[in-house]
Amino acid sequence: MDTPVCLIDTGSEGKLCVQESALQILQQIQEPVVVVAVVGLYRTGKSYLMNRLAGKQTGFALGNTIESKTKGIWMWCVSHPTKAGTTLVLLDTEGLGDVNKGDSKHDTKIFSLAVLLSSTLVLNSRGTIDNRAIEDLQYVTELTEYIKVKSSDEGEEDSEFVKFFPSFIWAVRDFTLENKINGKYVTEDQYLDYALKLKPGTSRTVKEFNLPRECIRNYFPSRKCFTFPFPTNPENVSRLESLDPADLSPDFQKVSDHFCKFIFDRSEVKKLKDGHTVTGRVLGQLVKTYVDTISSGEVPFLENAVIAMSLIENESAVKEGIQVYKSGMEKLKDSFPVEMKEVSSEHQRLSSLATQVFMKRSFKDNEGIFMKCLEEDINKLFDGYLCQNEEASKKRCENLLSSLSAPMTEKLKKGFYARSGGYVLFSQDLEDIVKEYKIKANNGVKAEDTLEEFLKQKCVDSNAILQADKKLTEKEKKIMEEREKAVLLAQEINTKEQKQRQLEEKMEAERRSNEERMIQMKEKMDEEIRLQREEAKRAMDSKLREQADLLEKGFEEKAERMTKEMEDFRRKNKEAEKKSDQLFKNMIENMNKRHDETKKLMMRQHSEQMKAIMSMPRPKSDSSSLILRLIIGGLSSGLFSGPCPR
Repeated sequence: MDTPVCLIDTGSEGKLCVQESALQILQQIQEPVVVVAVVGLYRTGKSYLMNRLAGKQTGFALGNTIESKTKGIWMWCVSHPTKAGTTLVLLDTEGLGDVNKGDSKHDTKIFSLAVLLSSTLVLNSRGTIDNRAIEDLQYVTELTEYIKVKSSDEGEEDSEFVKFFPSFIWAVRDFTLENKINGKYVTEDQYLDYALKLKPGTSRTVKEFNLPRECIRNYFPSRKCFTFPFPTNPENVSRLESLDPADLSPDFQKVSDHFCKFIFDRSEVKKLKDGHTVTGRVLGQLVKTYVDTISSGEVPFLENAVIAMSLIENESAVKEGIQVYKSGMEKLKDSFPVEMKEVSSEHQRLSSLATQVFMKRSFKDNEGIFMKCLEEDINKLFDGYLCQNEEASKKRCENLLSSLSAPMTEKLKKGFYARSGGYVLFSQDLEDIVKEYKIKANNGVKAEDTLEEFLKQKCVDSNAILQADKKLTEKEKKIMEEREKAVLLAQEINTKEQKQRQLEEKMEAERRSNEERMIQMKEKMDEEIRLQREEAKRAMDSKLREQADLLEKGFEEKAERMTKEMEDFRRKNKEAEKKSDQLFKNMIENMNKRHDETKKLMMRQHSEQMKAIMSMPRPKSDSSSLILRLIIGGLSSGLFSGPCPR
């Protein structure tokens, strides 16, 4: 994007509304996103920081009057300067505290959306972090009214905010004080911690003083502070975006550079509950879900939003997987007909690739519903391609036999075989056709089947020629009839055996595909458990730091309450991990059951075909040794040659 666009508009009546054009931009971003949102009172220079992060001097509108310039939330997507394959999404929010707003809760909605959508939240203010500045941040105390973790009422769920909330950066603009506390120099972060220091006591005044501070300390997993000096002479501030860098204060430029570097290096990719990475596409869906929910007067539940996202993403993951499979098989289809082994091998490879694509995009498919859809759709497509390959093979074999038998057909029309000794001539010609067909058909999947049909058709001509051949005695004709029956039987056996081999190859392809799915599912399970643990550890580390600070400052009672809170937190995390583990095990068990059912069906088909082969009747003839040789050898050689037994 060359310039920012409006992502969420306030509308003519102040109602939040998502801009479809902005959603279309996000929809095209398939890579992970780092989302940095800036919030704060209007006319405090928020937009300038966002422009610096975008690497531009202009972009987000910088107002030069007392009127708030930015309305709603504006978005700028740029390539991340230090993280390859990642997009940096910058969100510049409407200034808080604008007296012209009619909705008293409008600012809290904007603030809540910035928290919900970002992976790093920048709070921008002017002057100092004093009690007035923190009191102006009452929006953080109202977050529980606009954000819930679960739809079920479990109480005290804001204790889990730290798992999902963004990192917190306080940018103090036009800072003129010395970084000193009690006469000692402190860092910017120590200055922030001092400003967020709690007061002892239980009076109403103390509770009101502590509440916003406790919210910041408990909700956000990490805190960072930057103090910016005046950027330039007061008369130049109104045209900051057009100033030459040389006109800016060196100290201001130094802090700005440090701020940008910190954002680039430390801001993490946006993640959903349970650690699932957010792409631009998913971010767009989140924006629409949250805005629609808040605009309707409802409270967005993080868990419900994740479930809604998972349904959308999992459906798309199935489609992507199927597309990968189809595009690969369509390329193979251009080569049809091919041997069964080649189709099965390509099916197995593409099925594995499709599963990889599905696994990469899917999440929270806890019951394996979408995995099952992918599996079933691929199997249906596979059967379809097998049929198309068979049709192509049959057509090719029929054309080949038609071409090879054309001279014989012409001879039949002219009555060439209707003479004494004609049967032997016909048999020799038929044998030559079969020999050449065997070479050229090259074991096509319908080669034996098509040959069987051809021989049955020629059997009518053969019998007519045999009965009309005056050179043969009645006994010889009987023997020839038995031989023809043996030939047809041998070919029928060849056909069934070819089908057996093809079924075995299909069974092997199914076995390999199932094994590959199991491996990928296990990897997916391990990855999701790892993400859950990382998320829990990040939150627990934050709680432990906060507890240590409380103990150091003498707030033993609050620290004790945190101990109980953390015990409950650990218990819930273990239960969630155990539940996830069981769900994955159930899914793998169901996948194995489906595989076993498919395997049993194929084995039953295999067994039935074997019984059919073994139970096939054998022709009765004194020439049993010849017939047995014909059955074993098939039609590859010598079926019609040699002297007739007498």
